[in-house]
Order: sequence, then C-alpha cells, then structure tokens
Amino acid sequence: MFIDTHTHLYLEEFDPDREAAIRNAISSGVSRMLLPNIDSASWEPMLQVCRQFPLHCFPMAGLHPTSVMAATFKEELLQVEERLSREKFIAIGEIGMDLYWDKTYQAAQEQAFRYQLKLAKRLNLPVVIHMRNSFNEVWEVVKSESGSSLKGVFHCFSGNLQQAQMVIEAGFFLGIGGVITFKNSGLQQVVSAVGLEHLLLETDAPYLAPVPYRGKRNESAYIPLIALKIAEVTHTPVEQVAEITTANATRLFKL
Repeated sequence: MFIDTHTHLYLEEFDPDREAAIRNAISSGVSRMLLPNIDSASWEPMLQVCRQFPLHCFPMAGLHPTSVMAATFKEELLQVEERLSREKFIAIGEIGMDLYWDKTYQAAQEQAFRYQLKLAKRLNLPVVIHMRNSFNEVWEVVKSESGSSLKGVFHCFSGNLQQAQMVIEAGFFLGIGGVITFKNSGLQQVVSAVGLEHLLLETDAPYLAPVPYRGKRNESAYIPLIALKIAEVTHTPVEQVAEITTANATRLFKL
C-alpha cells in the first residue's frame, strides 16, 4: 500500500477523467491521496474531490506562495484560518516561498509563511512546505519558528545532502517525487544516503511526472514508479519502501 502525500487531483488537468484517475491510483495500490490547497479558488474543487472519495482523498488548508499578492494575501490567510475553525484538515499546506519567477512579493510570502507556521503550531498540525528556488529563505523562517510542535515535510525536495541533513535534523521529512527518476537530478545520491525513515512519497500531480511519462500529465497512479526508483537506489525491496514510507505518512498526518 502506498500514500501519495501531495497531489492536485482537483485541478482542471483532471476534469476529463478525474474519477477514473483516482480509481486507477487506488487499483495501483495508492490507497490514500493527500490534497494541498492553493488559494480561495481551490477550496471547493479540492473539498468536492475529498467528499466524493472520503476514504481515499484528504484535504489540507493553506495559501500557496505563488498566490501571495501584496493586496490580498491577508484576506486569503483569514479564509485559511476560518476554514480550519469549522472543517477537518490533515495539514497546513502547501505553504512556503517561491522565488523562481521573481522576488516581487518575497516579503509578503515570508509574512504569509510565518503566519501559517504559527497557525500550524497552535493547532498541532503538520506543515507541507514549498521551497522553489528559496531553500535558504525558507530555512531561516523555519529555524526561527521551530519548536517541538512544528513538524512536516519539505515537499518536492531537490536540494543537496547537506540541506537534506539539515531538514532531517530539524525533524522534517523529505518529499520525494518523480524528479528522482530524472537523469542527473542529484536526488538519487541524496536518497541513497539518508534512509527510508526520512522519506515520504509524492507525485505533485499533474506536474513532474516520472520517467517514462516525463513531460506528460502526472498521476497518483505513478507513485509505484517512484517507489521502484527509490528501491533501486537504496538497494531495498520495493515492499519495504512501501511499508516504511506509508508508516511515515500515516504517523505524520495521523491518518
């Protein structure tokens, strides 16, 4: 049994065949799929999927850094807090910082990130952290907010071994997806060095599909391909990869 700890099944890329894609994932052994929120526009599509598949799809609450705009992000954060007060979510996510395109809203992103970390600590929920081109900036915020109650995963981890060890020592998991199947990603060496007890499986569907589907729509059903690559680079039976990463996710998200 596998768990896809990060999949955007509610996005329009799945509109033509969403139910079939979810059922295909379940039949492939991916029994649970965790859905991170993006912003106010994604609440209802995300929750609708979770209502339709309550035994398999579980929602998170959060404001994605690329949706942080200076004029509106405080209103968006109030919506996150309001939703959390009346509905059940398994995590605060996805949150963090994204400096890939530009740094126009860097200060606002940091403020939103810090706010949501504090919210997670207050509610004793794990966090799902996005850090595209922003590891150092994200790390400084996490360090300043760290404590025994702050836990979670660095989603789509693609850093080096030193960064991986920093994350692990702080009590966080590494989210490993299709990038590990890409040649020259460097992620294979990191994963082989850190140990399965620090890993979670994820797709980030519909993005970052693993080989041999690279460039096409990613799906939760491809989690076994990611697990097979991890098994290969760690010289571990894939059944053990499934068992350990599923236990990690179950414990972190209290599934």
